[in-house]
Amino acid sequence: MSSPATQQPSPQLFFQTINAYQRTEGLKAAIELEVFSAIGEGNRTATEIAKRCSASERGTRILCDFLCIMGFLNKEGNRYSLTQDSAIFLDKRSPAYLGGITEFISTPDLTDAFKNLAGIVRKGGTTMSEGGTVSPEKSDLGKVRAGDGADDGDAGAVAGEANRSQSQREVESARHRRRARLYGIEFAKNNPQAEVVALDWAPVLEVAKDNAKQAGVAERYSTLPGSAFDVDYGTGYDVVLLTNFLHHFDIPNNEKLLRKFMLRSMKAGALPRSNLCRMTIASRRQTRLHLA
Repeated sequence: MSSPATQQPSPQLFFQTINAYQRTEGLKAAIELEVFSAIGEGNRTATEIAKRCSASERGTRILCDFLCIMGFLNKEGNRYSLTQDSAIFLDKRSPAYLGGITEFISTPDLTDAFKNLAGIVRKGGTTMSEGGTVSPEKSDLGKVRAGDGADDGDAGAVAGEANRSQSQREVESARHRRRARLYGIEFAKNNPQAEVVALDWAPVLEVAKDNAKQAGVAERYSTLPGSAFDVDYGTGYDVVLLTNFLHHFDIPNNEKLLRKFMLRSMKAGALPRSNLCRMTIASRRQTRLHLA
């Protein structure tokens, strides 16, 4: 292997990066056509996969070959197979399926923000409308209906921690969850006497109510549409979940919001730590703080 001192200059990184959109679109197409699920079901040739995916044989073969080049598929002769990672994360039959995330993270509302990155750098901030992707007009992001996915485990763990609490009321405020209001629904499932109030933009809450119905907790699940900064929450909440939210805003606005939760909604509180910048404010019936 050549050392950095003797390695010859190469434009490889430049071309890999400038053409990266091809990889994104190739993967999105495979997920939309359910290529990985088709192969997981036992369809191995381009003819079989094309029939299952209602696509042309030629197009399917070219796409599958590209997926092999990217490392998502294996090929032996004319037969394709899933890699271990693809079987776990891209076959819709897998409980760890991640394919639905593409409906959110690659939506034009998000990707368009990067089309004038030079302008953003010149300005020192987004060139989108005020509020960016968390503004009301972008609330359709939260309407994405995706399947089971990576957040289930975290939500279940947080809900299990609160399972030791008594009857609760909870306000949950989160933006654009892949499965809207998942944390609040898990709390309701794990705490049979809990009443849940979900706060978000109205289109997001429509998905939330549907998810609550599917989870069998609709009778204990109500909604509060609007901005977390402006809506009057009322009082009497025992637990407040603030998930995937604070990192969208600056420190002064976050402090204002946290004071609003702490002073108006709870008797005592704590800030459990979780991954992906999720922060949760939780209180107990007892006057002690708990840090998870």
